[in-house]
Amino acid sequence: MVDTRVTLSGWTLDNPVIPASGTFGYGYEFAELYDINVLGTFSFKGTTLHPRFGNPTPRIAECTSGMINAVGLQNPGVDKVISEELPKLKQCFYKPVIANVSGFSVDEYAECARKLDAEAQVGLIEVNISCPNVHGGGMTFGTDPEAAAEVTRAVKAVCKKPVYIKLTPNVTDIAAIARACEEAGADGISLINTLLGMRIDLRRRRPVIANTMGGFSGSAVFPVALRMVWQVYEAVRIPIIGIGGVSSAEDVIEMMLAGATAVQVGAANLVNPFACRDIVSALPDVMAQYRIDSLNDIIGGAHS
Repeated sequence: MVDTRVTLSGWTLDNPVIPASGTFGYGYEFAELYDINVLGTFSFKGTTLHPRFGNPTPRIAECTSGMINAVGLQNPGVDKVISEELPKLKQCFYKPVIANVSGFSVDEYAECARKLDAEAQVGLIEVNISCPNVHGGGMTFGTDPEAAAEVTRAVKAVCKKPVYIKLTPNVTDIAAIARACEEAGADGISLINTLLGMRIDLRRRRPVIANTMGGFSGSAVFPVALRMVWQVYEAVRIPIIGIGGVSSAEDVIEMMLAGATAVQVGAANLVNPFACRDIVSALPDVMAQYRIDSLNDIIGGAHS
């Protein structure tokens, strides 16, 4: 019998498979399709202090082996997430969830995180300093080590639960950003968010997306994500959640060998709503195929 359990900062998950923020809503939509309690947990839709309508449409563009999105953190704001979304989720998901927070100032990050930290349903705070689709926030903080550290310290000061910082790949030295977050008190790192990309409509000779550029995700980015997980594992001593192009149980194993303790699945959920359920189901057989008795034994196992 294989052991699929993993532990994130003292929180034991039944398995390492976690739907990524922005691809799984607040969970209850997917609960209409299958029992989402088979998941390790999930990261709910990126939440800001105030409601956001998001970017103008069109917001989505297809591309080879992936997609580009520029939704722009559309969400009802943290107060409504707490008063409306979490109670609905509680009816169908019985495990703690990851609260993904974003902001346009250090104070906004801290206040949003503080409110969600107080919720019993939240097991971990994931701080998104990596969104490429908003102006004046998100990735602005994630491309500079000092700014990343400042947000980390502010959130840690108001949270009792573990704080993981979600990093952008749109930097030259991902390890330096991760080290800055660790030194500022981060309990873990989530990486990567989307790469910056765009498409052009040949008939209109204009960008497909109203925002011009957006976040590129999907299976095409997996090698980049894997490389960055590898680099950050070598640079820090805190747990890593690997994200980017994961679409199979084999991808989960590969991410963990590179250094991830758990793995988030993003764009695959938008192609196949059963993607995470199917990965969880396949994981024990894939573990047996590669003679893996416990997933905890392989974290960082590809490093010499």
